[in-house]
Amino acid sequence: MRAIAYSFREAGRSMWRSRGPSALAGLAIALAMLVLGTMLLLTSNIDRVLAGWVSVAEFSVYLRDDATSDQRGEIERTIDQSGIAAAREYVSKTDAIARFRQEFTDLASVARDLDDNPFPASVEVRVRPEAERDGRAGAVVPKLLTMPGVADVRYDEEWLARLTRGVTTLRAAGLGLALLMAIAAALTVASVVGLGLHSRRDELEVMQLAGSPMSFIRGPFVVEGLIQGGVGALLALALLRLGFGVAMTWWGSGLADVLSIGPMTFLPARLSALVLVGGMAVGAIGGLAASRHAVTG
Repeated sequence: MRAIAYSFREAGRSMWRSRGPSALAGLAIALAMLVLGTMLLLTSNIDRVLAGWVSVAEFSVYLRDDATSDQRGEIERTIDQSGIAAAREYVSKTDAIARFRQEFTDLASVARDLDDNPFPASVEVRVRPEAERDGRAGAVVPKLLTMPGVADVRYDEEWLARLTRGVTTLRAAGLGLALLMAIAAALTVASVVGLGLHSRRDELEVMQLAGSPMSFIRGPFVVEGLIQGGVGALLALALLRLGFGVAMTWWGSGLADVLSIGPMTFLPARLSALVLVGGMAVGAIGGLAASRHAVTG
């Protein structure tokens, strides 16, 4: 406890003496954590949206115009026996064109002018989430395509898979950028801590000669970096919360309507804690690197 109290006391004094450089180090960590927090905020919401879309994933089995009722019954039995359907609905040609007129009012007049109904009848299937995840739904599609009376099958899986791959790429790029900025921030902290350490070199040499524990020698510099990292991470979270609030004020309702999954949410507590701990770790590593170099040198 004495070593901890001493470390915090000396770290506070050192940061006060080098207020400008300490603020710069904290800002560097804040920028790195802001990038990390932004990436976590975006991907956590995108993951939630994708999970919602997957839970309502559908595929449509379009029937040939000459498909018989027996063929349609066989198609529906195949879907039911596969166990992939949470619900299914038969949409006749008449229902299909009525839907089109209702959903695309601007084009309704075009549909009315057509001599023949160009919309096929279909069987609309709501896919069970577990069937989408384990691949059973995708496995049924080729079988349905070969059945008599089937003109085509359209499944949401392909574009959902592309979106998932895009999110994975975004997450990897964000983590890579945050890592590079964290390394730069750690180097900044090490430089700032090194300035304070240099001014105390004589004192540290005396403490070494007197046999002081390493925790008393290195501790204040590690704590200094830890504090700078914590302050920087808190600043990043505050800026991220402010930016999120402004964005939701401008575009929140529109996004909720487009995505049909409810309003976007801020970082959950565990991810906010991750940003805070990450900032403190970056600062502590920078302080430790500077202190080890100075003491061994």
